[in-house]
Amino acid sequence: MPDERRSFPLPLRSKHSTMEELKTNEYLRGIVLNLPESPGIYQYLNNEGTIIYVGKAKNLKRRVSSYFNREHEPGKTRVLVSKIADIRYIVVNTEEDALLLENNLIKKYKPRYNVQLKDDKTYPSICVCNEYFPRVFRTRKIVRDGSTYYGPYSHIPAMYALLDLIKHLFPLRTCSHSLSPENIRAGKYKVCLEYHIKNCAGPCVGKQTHEEYMQNIARIKEILKGNTKDTTQMLYRQMQELAAELRFEEAQKVKEKYQLIESYRAKSEVVSSMLHNIDVFSIEEDNEGHSAYINYLHITNGAINQAFTFEYKKRLNESKEELLALGIAEMRERYKSRSCEIIVPFEPDVELSGVTFTVPQRGDKKKLLNLSLLNVKQYKADRLKQSDKLNPGQRAMRLLKEIQEMLHLDKPPIRIECFDNSNTQGSDPVAGCVVFVKGKPSKKDYRKYNIKTVEGPDDYASMQEVVRRRYQRAMEEGSPLPDLIITDGGKGQMGSVKEVLDELHLHIPIAGLAKDGHHRTSELLCGFPPQTIGMKQGTPLFLLMTRIQDEVHRYAISFHRDKRSKRQIASELDEVKGIGQKSKAALLKAFKSVKRIREASTDELAAVVGTAKAQALKTHFAQQPDIQEETTESAGL
Repeated sequence: MPDERRSFPLPLRSKHSTMEELKTNEYLRGIVLNLPESPGIYQYLNNEGTIIYVGKAKNLKRRVSSYFNREHEPGKTRVLVSKIADIRYIVVNTEEDALLLENNLIKKYKPRYNVQLKDDKTYPSICVCNEYFPRVFRTRKIVRDGSTYYGPYSHIPAMYALLDLIKHLFPLRTCSHSLSPENIRAGKYKVCLEYHIKNCAGPCVGKQTHEEYMQNIARIKEILKGNTKDTTQMLYRQMQELAAELRFEEAQKVKEKYQLIESYRAKSEVVSSMLHNIDVFSIEEDNEGHSAYINYLHITNGAINQAFTFEYKKRLNESKEELLALGIAEMRERYKSRSCEIIVPFEPDVELSGVTFTVPQRGDKKKLLNLSLLNVKQYKADRLKQSDKLNPGQRAMRLLKEIQEMLHLDKPPIRIECFDNSNTQGSDPVAGCVVFVKGKPSKKDYRKYNIKTVEGPDDYASMQEVVRRRYQRAMEEGSPLPDLIITDGGKGQMGSVKEVLDELHLHIPIAGLAKDGHHRTSELLCGFPPQTIGMKQGTPLFLLMTRIQDEVHRYAISFHRDKRSKRQIASELDEVKGIGQKSKAALLKAFKSVKRIREASTDELAAVVGTAKAQALKTHFAQQPDIQEETTESAGL
């Protein structure tokens, strides 16, 4: 029996601790030195007597003391230590016993500061009932009545494939009648449709003996354990014997069953059948480090017999080694595994008696580890997708943190500003600036710029003018500055922007987006000298950068087109004081061209726009002898 005692170490308290806290420290001081140097588990309790943390240790004294003999970084560990008012501990014989006991206590008490196993739903299992004629069926409810359960099955199609195989191999009853020997002898039941279509052999009326039925159940249990080899050998021998006796119809039926189970084995076997009774574990953490995902596979005769992936919610920044050890204890207990070999990606923080940990580098065992890693990564991706649907802002922040890491920024680029120029061989030069806040366009912050100081098609000088104007004004007005500037161009554009920022004494990170020969986003540049950052097509990062580049290009081009159109449809009438767009449209509609307006009399003009405007037109045309031929079509009306 484990030796349970109570001991109380000394937490580090603030210099401004209350008298009550000082008394608690004194109470704990004399006990921490008496902790045993042996394996065990420890439980931290708060002032209310609630267990807030459970841990395991190879050496209780050394492990518990480590919480209190040094200053912890601000975070949950420091908060935990400040709330400890009592400690209980249990001494056990081995570290393996400590691991199993820790796992059980965590599940029992669910302490606030322990990692918590997340089961979003109950996965189904296959039940072999504890009945005189056992039934085999799927269930999500575990009843401790002597029945045998296999699972749970996180991959539902695999479970149904197994049930379908069993149904075709062995005739089993599906009714819920109480088939006791007394009821069968009394003739209480009659055969049903399942008997007539040969899905059941009729045990309810004595057409199938209990011994024969239980032989089938024994074989079913072996198949559910993954041991299909003995069953196939038995069916093969039976098929050969029937054929030798010239009972070919019966031999054919056995052959069909043999082929069924061989087909199932071929689909489920992933490595050599020599690999038997092996556990495989892998682990992945989420990007924020708040959760860890662990996949478990049990291999029997080269086939995956059990597979399960689950999530641990981290509480105190537990290491991968600690979490993997907890996961191993949880899964081996849940699935009653007694495998003597466990394949892992690294050595976990635990020693199990009679168990060998293998970190494979090649071969079939490496193939199994890779398969487990594939499953845990897929589970992680699925959970992230679910989380993103519930909290879109979380996805945006994760993407911004990814940009921060890739570009080595001091903080996530919450506000990103991107610039682009547009002109036609130097004419009508303009620029646009688009703003993305938390990964989304902030259109109220978009700005258009007419290039004022640059002559000809000089993109670098145009970019410098726009950047200088934008950030000089932002500094004067106290407007927010971006966390990252992106130029729609390569190294030259980045260098132009850096020169201006240096003049303004601004330290804002700069990146450049370049396109390939098909005018598609191809690479992201950062740093000086600029380095290329790889972006895989289809990833959230690539899609965001493509969206930013397309948006700034669209914005600048639209502004350029508007400006060019206005210039092209400019009319001589625009120069006449008092003639607005409505008067201009009315005149062109009535007279069709500027030439005819010029030739019209004052009375004819007055009939359309009034006497005052007619006189203004006559005065203007008298001062402008050259006639500009313009129609309603050329004026864009």
